[in-house]
Amino acid sequence: MPPVVRTVLLCDLVDSTALVERVGDAAAADLLMRHDRMARDLLSACDGLEIDKSDGFLLLFERPAAAVRFALGYQDGLARLAAASGLLLRARVGIHLGEVVLRENPPADIARGAKRIEVEGLAKAIAARVMALAGDGRILLTGVACELARRGMVGAGEAEALAWFAHGDYRLAGVAEAVAIHEVGAYPAFVAGPLPATGKAWPVASGTAAASAAMQVLAVLAFDNLSNDPEMQFFSDGVSDEIIQRLSSLSSLKVIGRTSSFQLRGEQKARAAALLHCSHVLDGSVRRAAQRVRVSAQLIETHANITLWSQRFDRGLEDIFAVQDEIAEQIAAALDETFTRPARPAVDPAVYDLYLRAQPQSFAPDELRVHVVTLEAVTARAPDLAPAWGRLAFLRAWLHFYQPFTERPASAARVRAEAARALELEPQRSDALAGLLFVNPPFGQFAAGEAVLDRLRANPACAEAIYVGWFMRTTGRVRASVAPTELAFRLDTLNPMAANLLGLAYMAAGRTQDAVPLFEDLVERTPGMSFPVSSLLRAYAFQGEWAAVDRLLAVAEKRELREFREGLPFIRAKRDPTAARIAEWRDSLATQVARSGGIDLSHLVYAAHLGLVDEAYAAAAQARLGPAGTADDIMGPDGYRTALLFQADMPELRDDSRFPGLCARLGLVEFWLGSGQWPDCRDEVPYDFVAACTAARAIAPERCGPPTP
Repeated sequence: MPPVVRTVLLCDLVDSTALVERVGDAAAADLLMRHDRMARDLLSACDGLEIDKSDGFLLLFERPAAAVRFALGYQDGLARLAAASGLLLRARVGIHLGEVVLRENPPADIARGAKRIEVEGLAKAIAARVMALAGDGRILLTGVACELARRGMVGAGEAEALAWFAHGDYRLAGVAEAVAIHEVGAYPAFVAGPLPATGKAWPVASGTAAASAAMQVLAVLAFDNLSNDPEMQFFSDGVSDEIIQRLSSLSSLKVIGRTSSFQLRGEQKARAAALLHCSHVLDGSVRRAAQRVRVSAQLIETHANITLWSQRFDRGLEDIFAVQDEIAEQIAAALDETFTRPARPAVDPAVYDLYLRAQPQSFAPDELRVHVVTLEAVTARAPDLAPAWGRLAFLRAWLHFYQPFTERPASAARVRAEAARALELEPQRSDALAGLLFVNPPFGQFAAGEAVLDRLRANPACAEAIYVGWFMRTTGRVRASVAPTELAFRLDTLNPMAANLLGLAYMAAGRTQDAVPLFEDLVERTPGMSFPVSSLLRAYAFQGEWAAVDRLLAVAEKRELREFREGLPFIRAKRDPTAARIAEWRDSLATQVARSGGIDLSHLVYAAHLGLVDEAYAAAAQARLGPAGTADDIMGPDGYRTALLFQADMPELRDDSRFPGLCARLGLVEFWLGSGQWPDCRDEVPYDFVAACTAARAIAPERCGPPTP
């Protein structure tokens, strides 16, 4: 056959042979089977051709843009497999465009195990050399492939979301001419550092660009406690945590969340770069004796394993904030960033100790109450300590989710006052902003919530950015909510709440298959968390995995599901939608309205999905759409919120032309018309959604809360 021009992609798992040693033959075989299925499903979607499969894949594509789409999707899929398995899974990808010769083997050879098509030519060798350069989890491509891929993806509007980086010209073994090497990644978590040394490729002159030209990702590890008292570890953690808070305010520097970085201690710190995919690591130690403290810190550039900066500070304990500011300022200078030092008062060491101890672990109501009382004492004794005010507003707002609705107005007022004080002292305290977002009513005041969201978006690396997508889903912007949630997850991959919210975002967008591994991992490693159990039950039900539902129901009986337990009747009715079970749902709607006069939106969505659309709208017409102020009101972060209305797999309520009228009562129509930020369903329902909303704008939004006496 004559030569043809094709895009050649080679990829393989790094250290795949070591996988068997870590998990055993059976587990490794199962994981590799899931890996291969993921890759082949993606390959089909990208119109690629599989040529060979051994430790990795040899693939052909018609166009470089399709190869890049595959590579990015493959890395994302691998990240999900890694999160689900708890293993470190990395792959390297090399892409080149050039002439290849395709030789089809005769049927007899294929029957004896030969490949159907053989690929021959220099292009295959170049792709292999480029893949060898890719090293640890990177996507490299030659200059000609990069130019055409960018051109093709610009036309589709995709290139703007990607980071493209030129490493310069490289000599590849067996190739006469120097080859330009480029790298691509998903912005803004992309990091391009020096390429690894290899005997089959070497740079021409100074072809390697500095890592600072690309997006930088910093992991601040928990500083080691060198004091004699093991109780001082909380103090060491607090020093690191405050440095994270300061550095997270920098506009272009992305900082890994503390929940992930603080899990790596002792010998595990050596794995930080690989596990957290960061370009830089800040580590250090704290030694405290009486009222003196010694803090040592060092900044390491991970790709070259070079210490960029290190210093030791010996100060009185009352100067600890000044030390943290100096560390943040010098790190910013080492990374060519601009650090603005906030004004911080001197703090009594005993008060500072109290502040550091008020760090939540489980977010259980009893734990939250203790921390709120502690922080009230801290702010009374240190009224100018912005971090304490911000944390107090944040934790009181979390506790707010579990308080009776009759008590919430007073609680919300306190949160707003505490957040206002924190923001007066530090205008971008993200924990204070999250507190304001949490006490925004579940419905009726979406514009106020969006205003808070805009301020959180200004700092996408802050820990509280995980709630941006959560709020967006309540106004129906489901597809757009996925990207910020994925970014928050990438910056805090070991944070259970970040994984939980990403799973919910995937489910809301109809990507249940992507959500399941996240929830399965959470059920396994966070037994005290109720959210993933209920979400996984619903995911299994929508996939028709009833055996898995039964296994999880056995787990649910031993777990505290709190507000999510009432979702179990829906799971049973979906599994066995007999006339009797549907009648039970019909009766439960009428009973709830008669008993309390109110109804939760989830009941309406579930009823409509079970075929009771008219009954759902009839119940909504007779009831308030919020809490009744009774003991059976739904608690928790999602109680009476509107996100479930826009779940991709449950469109029945939305597809009815009465839906805009329901949304008008919730204040959604007012928000959509005023902001122009329309929900995804605008283009999906079988009627003119905008016209229907315009007609419904005269319906006054209802107040979310129990009836006033």
